[in-house]
Amino acid sequence: MHHHAFRNRQGARPFFDLIASIAAEEYGHIELVATAINTMLTGATLEGARPRNSQQFISGGKSALPQDSMGKPWSGDYVTATGDLVEDLTHNFFLETGARNNKLKVYEMVDHPAARALTGYLLVRGGVHQVAYARAVEKLTGADLMKMFPSPRIATDKIPESRPHIERGDHLRLYRFSPEDYKEIVAVFNGPHPETGEDLEVADRAPEGVPPHDLPPETDVFAPDYAPEEIAKIAEKLRKSAGLPKTPTGVVANGNGSVVDKVKDPVT
Repeated sequence: MHHHAFRNRQGARPFFDLIASIAAEEYGHIELVATAINTMLTGATLEGARPRNSQQFISGGKSALPQDSMGKPWSGDYVTATGDLVEDLTHNFFLETGARNNKLKVYEMVDHPAARALTGYLLVRGGVHQVAYARAVEKLTGADLMKMFPSPRIATDKIPESRPHIERGDHLRLYRFSPEDYKEIVAVFNGPHPETGEDLEVADRAPEGVPPHDLPPETDVFAPDYAPEEIAKIAEKLRKSAGLPKTPTGVVANGNGSVVDKVKDPVT
């Protein structure tokens, strides 16, 4: 994300607002991808799995790691911030195009429903970001990028896991995650969708969220430790001594966080 390095934000405000809003959503996608990976690793065993990235099993505690599929950690090498707005916007367009290509490859490689749900959703959202960067370059330079679409030629309306998001109109919508800021995004993200001709739309809100599923402990890898029940009991005592309610206050989609729930309620 190079929006932190953006100079003269006020002078280029509509473009900064666009990049910042997409950046906010991308942070959410990191959480989304991690949740999908964690869901898939629940109950997974090394036996018969033959993982490409063995670190996932050796040091990951059956959770997502901030690495690529080869185990290389994320680094600042991924950030491109040249200070040239046209170059940076074009670069972002290129990244979104490549990402959609890779998402389709992942979609075709997997049969796990969590992985297919994830990639089906991200294909739609990546498409919106692609359109957003294309519109920004058009507004800045006058170049007609509408003719570049669809690129890559992925018919998301034919992908079962993408269809519900398209039917909801999420292929047209960019979200503005702030109550009071980044309002100038509407000056750039407008006009027709290059593939469907429908009007693009800025949503003055964040997307609706849902409570997360609380993943069960994996005692074979000591995650969170060798005795999850013991940890939960200690936590209960600590809550009581601090004058907090007996059950945890956090919201999750499954169970209320009691010792019994934590251990017996598997993720569905």
